[in-house]
Amino acid sequence: MKKSVIISCIAVLFAFVAAFALCAHALRAPQAVFSEADGSMKIVIDAGHGGMDGGVTGRTTGKKESDVNLLIALKLKAELSDMGFDVTLTRKTQAGLYDTATKGFKKRDMQRRKEIVEEAQPSLVISIHQNFYPTQSVRGAQVFYNGENKGGERFAKTLQGKLNELYAEKGVKARNATAAEYFMLQCTSAPSVIVECGFLSNPADERLLLDEAWQARIAKSVAAGILAYISQDVS
Repeated sequence: MKKSVIISCIAVLFAFVAAFALCAHALRAPQAVFSEADGSMKIVIDAGHGGMDGGVTGRTTGKKESDVNLLIALKLKAELSDMGFDVTLTRKTQAGLYDTATKGFKKRDMQRRKEIVEEAQPSLVISIHQNFYPTQSVRGAQVFYNGENKGGERFAKTLQGKLNELYAEKGVKARNATAAEYFMLQCTSAPSVIVECGFLSNPADERLLLDEAWQARIAKSVAAGILAYISQDVS
């Protein structure tokens, strides 16, 4: 009788230890993510274009890219702020970042964005844009990164995966994160990406990108990608 009681106690003890180990494993990565996010993890969100520089326009609606960029950037900021991240926006309104609308305004605008990034000293930089292609059938989101920044490459591929999952719901073929030499990818040594959220040249993508609910889903997908990327470093 005593022997059976001892065996039962040992079995219970092993079950408790196993359960504790599983819980610790499940919680370890998220805890690390949020301890970093608590007052120390800084992220810059850049809403591309603005003011005189509207970027590309919707093929059927003529909607300016700059306006769509800002709407998504604001939603992404709200998501990340709720998670505890310290978020800086390069552009908070529809206006550009140049001082006067005179010759060389685009260069001044880009220089100001770089200054904001440098002042923030962020851990991550995300520049929000919308894509355009002559062939109307091209769809989906695509992420660009600096090919010389390994962290940026991993970050871009993680975000690309999340955005591919989102667009797969609409039957859109997965795209690949791609190395590029854009200015915003070279403003800091921190992992930086340009997120082209979809194609304003495609009527179906255009309808989605102008839909507030879809903009919110893009923001949530990018936020999920950020958490997944950070978790890679702490797991």
